[in-house]
Amino acid sequence: MPDSPGTAFISPFKRPWLKDSSVAAPAGGGNLGLRGVFVGGVTGGIEICITYPTEYVKTQLQLDEKGERKKYQGIIDCVKVTVRERGILGLYRGLSILIVGSIPKSAVRFGSYETYKGFMMGPDRKFGPTQSLICGLGAGISEAILAVTPMETIKVKFINDQRSAQPQYRGLVHGLGVIVKTQGVSGLYKGVIATIIKQGTNQATRFWVMETCKMHYRGGDPNKSIPKPWIALFGALAGLASVYVNNPIDVVKTRMQGLEAHKYKNTLHCLISVGRNEGPLAYYKGSIPRLSRVVFDVAITFTIYETIMDILNVIWPK
Repeated sequence: MPDSPGTAFISPFKRPWLKDSSVAAPAGGGNLGLRGVFVGGVTGGIEICITYPTEYVKTQLQLDEKGERKKYQGIIDCVKVTVRERGILGLYRGLSILIVGSIPKSAVRFGSYETYKGFMMGPDRKFGPTQSLICGLGAGISEAILAVTPMETIKVKFINDQRSAQPQYRGLVHGLGVIVKTQGVSGLYKGVIATIIKQGTNQATRFWVMETCKMHYRGGDPNKSIPKPWIALFGALAGLASVYVNNPIDVVKTRMQGLEAHKYKNTLHCLISVGRNEGPLAYYKGSIPRLSRVVFDVAITFTIYETIMDILNVIWPK
């Protein structure tokens, strides 16, 4: 299909062989960014409202330290203590941050992935797991820099603030103002290196697993349709793999973005300190609640994304 009139989003990456390739530009030329924002916003909003309590518990357990400062005995205890002290809504502390950030994050993730995919597609129009791995890495790095780092920093600080005897943040706007006033804009980019590594390995793993599963299901026929339940299963497997690949860097990222990040000189120092002071198992703190969220998250993300894209292909032509 020829390119649509508006090609501003992908024009820097155009190649002659992509002109008639609907596979190379699945999101539809100039509509790519708008589609990514719309589909990502809907998917991200639904997903985070359902699964946020597990993200909250994961973050609390990762911030918990050994010794006298230890506050929780495990997942169930963390939920009980939070509900007892803050009520059921306490499990949703920091949710507004992720809702506000879900649209740009998803837009950058899927928009950049599809753009890099079009860039890497060769004359033979083949796109396999290896290319998907590279494009996923690029998408993860892009979203880490443009959206995830400031959003995650604020979320972690809000959750960490709730652990204090006298919380200092009264709400999203107030908390954001305090962070920028006391730490500057750079305060929103604490742990950026760890976040880049985390998001890069996250998306590289997820897109690689997804593309590999799709390839095996199709058995060499690129036009074979894949039922949505299978897409959900492939997404769940992709989420599971990404958790075990990068949970250690997720722990480091959380520590670097917490209120006590000053204890660490840099990302490497934090990585070494966690292992030295708390043992190797500390790198997998919060992995179970994270796993329960991520598996479901990635499954519904890919399923809803592809479902809405199928609908848009009919009512919003490429």
